Amino acid sequence: MNRFWEEKSLAAMSREEWESLCDGCARCCLIKLEDEESGELYTTGVACRYLELDSCRCGVYTERTRLVPDCVQVTQENINELYFMPQSCAYRLLAEGRTLPSWHPLLSGEGEAVRRAGISVCGFAIIEDDVEPEQLERYIIS
Repeated sequence: MNRFWEEKSLAAMSREEWESLCDGCARCCLIKLEDEESGELYTTGVACRYLELDSCRCGVYTERTRLVPDCVQVTQENINELYFMPQSCAYRLLAEGRTLPSWHPLLSGEGEAVRRAGISVCGFAIIEDDVEPEQLERYIIS
């Protein structure tokens, strides 16, 4: 097994290596709400309309930033600024000098390990088209 993430910095990774770090949990696809007074960020159980809940992948991945203007593209340049990324996110873990968890597909060899570990949102998330925007606060999970 090529453990490139242990040998290379995030900045030195190829595009293919970088993309393979995503475990497919889709936590970054959950809608976040910010308290305007405190600046605190809350995550909802409501996912972007383009998240395919059966696969936990974006259905418009190559066009996502055009179709969803506030969709953040995680890059080697901005990962250290993305404080809202989940604690379990491989990009965040590696940027913070930590290791990948055993359930990560690059270590386990299977994408389903993410779901079995309870990391994937696909077991509970609903799509934003099924929720009235003014009702989003009811779906806060953290």
